[in-house]
Amino acid sequence: VQLVESGGGLVQPGGSLRLSCAASGSIFSFNAMGWYRQTPGRNREFVGGITSTDGDAYYAHYVEGRFTISRDTAKNTVYLQMNNLKPEDTAVYYCAAASPESGAYDFWGQGTQVTVSS
Repeated sequence: VQLVESGGGLVQPGGSLRLSCAASGSIFSFNAMGWYRQTPGRNREFVGGITSTDGDAYYAHYVEGRFTISRDTAKNTVYLQMNNLKPEDTAVYYCAAASPESGAYDFWGQGTQVTVSS
């Protein structure tokens, strides 16, 4: 399983970015797809996810209302639309896939840097 993120970069506070996560196989082979982020010295934290069966999205409270997760099943790609970005959103963002065997996010991408700064 390969997950490849793209779309990171530098953006000003209040700006927007859209991250993409392309899976090497069908996203329906996973229980869910998720996004996490990590800053130096801190644990990786959950941002949000989307279920494979019905495409329901769910979010951590600190991004709800600003971030939106969507998917394109034909392209086996999941997106993270980030609006009204804040400096505290600066992090490396990781895409993850939940294994149907364990239910845990067992598969990870390499990460993409998002920097929110003026």
